[in-house]
Amino acid sequence: MEELLDILKEINPDVDYDICDTLIDDGIFDSFDIVSLVGELNDTFDIEITPVDIVPENFNSAEAIWNMVERLQD
Repeated sequence: MEELLDILKEINPDVDYDICDTLIDDGIFDSFDIVSLVGELNDTFDIEITPVDIVPENFNSAEAIWNMVERLQD
């Protein structure tokens, strides 16, 4: 999870990822941020995030992103 938080802070260092659960809903992350994040996650965690996985529910919070990463690693 710490690696994920480091990646998220590179994208937007002004967000408190421990409490924010509206990264997509509030427009904190735009489409370019998501594309960058997907690339970083794929490389860092050796996973493949497909278009089916790119839905707001998977990207609204650090916890949701981490749950997706863990699911894709299995």
